[in-house]
Amino acid sequence: MSDKILDAHTSDPVTMGWMEGLPPPEARRLAWERADHMRFPTHRYAFSHMREFLPTARVSRGSGPVCDLPEAPRDDLDGVSFKALDSGQALTWEQSLAVNFTDAVLVMHRGSVVYERYFGVTRRDTPHIAFSVTKSFVGTLAEMLIAESRLDPAAPIGDLIPELAASGFADATLRQVLDMTTALDFSEEYTDPSSGIGAMSNALGLTPRPPGYAGASDVYAFLPTIRKAGEHGARFTYRTCNTEVLGWLVARTEGQRLDHVLSARIWQPLGMEQDADFLTDSTGMPFAGGGLNPVLRDMARFGEVMRLDGTGQGGQVIARPAVAAIKAGGSAEAFSPAGYQWIPGGSYNSQWWTIGGNHGVFSARGIHGQAIWVDPVAEVTIVRFGSHPVAANGAFDPTSLPAFRAVADHLMQR
Repeated sequence: MSDKILDAHTSDPVTMGWMEGLPPPEARRLAWERADHMRFPTHRYAFSHMREFLPTARVSRGSGPVCDLPEAPRDDLDGVSFKALDSGQALTWEQSLAVNFTDAVLVMHRGSVVYERYFGVTRRDTPHIAFSVTKSFVGTLAEMLIAESRLDPAAPIGDLIPELAASGFADATLRQVLDMTTALDFSEEYTDPSSGIGAMSNALGLTPRPPGYAGASDVYAFLPTIRKAGEHGARFTYRTCNTEVLGWLVARTEGQRLDHVLSARIWQPLGMEQDADFLTDSTGMPFAGGGLNPVLRDMARFGEVMRLDGTGQGGQVIARPAVAAIKAGGSAEAFSPAGYQWIPGGSYNSQWWTIGGNHGVFSARGIHGQAIWVDPVAEVTIVRFGSHPVAANGAFDPTSLPAFRAVADHLMQR
């Protein structure tokens, strides 16, 4: 299988024929053992079939009514134009979908679906991995527990989770973990197998472990090994291990696994239309930092409820103070040294990103192009699944962020 960088059309998983045939020919078969689910171009198929590669738990929607998403289709969005932040190249919204290797995208305005497209093997009923968009679901659950006075944001993690009392998390507060201002010996370098995220991937079993591997074989065993490096609270540094701590804490506070908590507190109350898949480690612990696989419309339902201050299904389904804490944003001073070139004036708090200078826009973001983008002023929610060849958001922010902004501005004016 070639790792040559193809464009969105030539790498389309239907065009490539991955897993087609009964049985598929050897050249078109994908396998976990080769990490085909995590490398381009084969990941363009795998991101919509992750439960075929890794163990998952079910996030049940229950048996309640589905939250209706009214539809008011528009035919004027494809031609909306903007300029890429890096090159200044003029692009239309339609062109940006291919540039960003979009698998699915949906736009809501004032509560109605105005635009919806699916590509490749991703369909309306297809669960797709959301990667770090998962973090924002977990952060919201934690803020809900804080709003209920069941968690104290000033409490040290070592007191909340005794198993971490000798780790680098011990004297970090829950708020510092939520806002990722912890100081830890953990790097988020996706291309380096020896990085912190690489080591955590090995513990999760997300990809094949190297020969002779003798490290942690689950997340519970891995988190206590992370050491402190500096002083907590000084600056924002994006580290997925923080979310794993949050997932553990939310589960322990509720007395049930994170997939069950997410079902009971968000999936069922919001009237999601499908169950979601949640990647798990060998203990059954869901991958809180990036393992959720929902359908696109359920991501939109979550984004819309957040836009509407937690209201949905005829009532308050997410506590208003929890949503207010998220919408307030974090410290721009703590965020600035991290050097996010395309998010000037931005911040990070409660596992959500605030996009500076954009109507109070707040966003959930995941590698390879996953996104929930909420503009409260324009009354717009945009959700997207993607399979970009490059993991880090910096590779497609220049053609994603201005595209989202242009569509929201266009809708707000009409």
